[in-house]
Amino acid sequence: MANAANGMVNSGFFNIIEGYEDLQDTENLDGTEQLSGLTVVDDTTFTVKLIEPSSTFPIQVGYTAFAPLPESFYDDPEAFGENPMGNGQYKLDHWTHDSEIALVKNDDYKGVAPAQNNGVTFKVYTDVEAGYADVQAGNLDVMESVPSSATATFETDETVQAYNEAGSVIQTFTFPSDLEHFADDEEGHLRRQAISRAIDRQNIVDKVLNGVGTPATDFTAPAMPGYSDSLEGSEVLTYDADAAKELWEQANAINAWDNDNDKLTIAYNADGGAKPIYDAIVNSITNTLGITCETNPIATFSEFRESISNRTMESAFRTGWQPDYPSAENYLKPLYASSAADGLGSNDGDYKNPEFDALISQAASAPDTESANALYQQAEQILFEDMPAVPLYYSNANGVAALGVNGLTFNWKNLPVYYQLTK
Repeated sequence: MANAANGMVNSGFFNIIEGYEDLQDTENLDGTEQLSGLTVVDDTTFTVKLIEPSSTFPIQVGYTAFAPLPESFYDDPEAFGENPMGNGQYKLDHWTHDSEIALVKNDDYKGVAPAQNNGVTFKVYTDVEAGYADVQAGNLDVMESVPSSATATFETDETVQAYNEAGSVIQTFTFPSDLEHFADDEEGHLRRQAISRAIDRQNIVDKVLNGVGTPATDFTAPAMPGYSDSLEGSEVLTYDADAAKELWEQANAINAWDNDNDKLTIAYNADGGAKPIYDAIVNSITNTLGITCETNPIATFSEFRESISNRTMESAFRTGWQPDYPSAENYLKPLYASSAADGLGSNDGDYKNPEFDALISQAASAPDTESANALYQQAEQILFEDMPAVPLYYSNANGVAALGVNGLTFNWKNLPVYYQLTK
């Protein structure tokens, strides 16, 4: 998996294991070389040697990149793709392409969360409205999304059971670290805080998102271990027009804003449905602070991302994040650590703060998850001061179940916990 000669997706997740760098020289590899940091002890045990401390490594190994594969995969990967085999609660019964995938209970499952049902069949729909209608009629048990036409009404629809809770996806917009008036300095930090306090998140969630979002209260998400909605400094994410104006004037005392010539622009990709959200954001900022704030819709996501990656974006820009594994570290380190700036990761604003970095490193060396989470929360308090990005809202995990279905809940991946469903 880690050997670059094999061209495997997600191989980068192995970069914390000793020997990874030795497997990246594709010109001198044949694909059979192994990670030196892995040592087989016996038929059921191997050891892993890391290049640095990582309190989250036990969590990371639950990610898909680390999923074990049977010998049949290596014998014929293409055939395995048509008839996959795993070690989870279910096994494949049949797969009718473009129609359905049927799973049956795996009686040989050895894990701690056995299936409460005898199997799950996934139906393929080309029209989400048709799927919703089938749930209403009792012809489909569960749907892991809700059509836009029903977002305002599904929670009061008596023909379905509704689920609508804050999930693991956070929506933000980011400031380039060198953006005039919003740079990583005292003036910029004050203006970023003012902008954040000028956004009425609850109103946007209620009126634009029809309630299928939750106003952000931190830089991670409620579905994550260690999340808190009451961290010191988190009030900067609460709408307060008076506080926003006061912060703005403090910034003006450092470097005056010219209302005739200065403006704040926020870019987003126009092909992703974000227009009504960003229209509402800039209107809230304009109405609160009395400044010119505009959107800059860029035609396609690829063009939008190219300008960010090339560092040619000369405005704030839409960002968001969904974690690969359930840890605050997977939000904070990839997005805000100095090691992820300058095109080396997902720190697209090139934010750098040595104090923040030090806390992230201390958390990596923590003896347990609880201690690590306490340090991650301290790191977030620095972000509340510097505001390299403005957390807006968490995209809710939402879906419906037919009447008579029991156990509908969603996991940190924003997906139904299928093995718990019964009827």
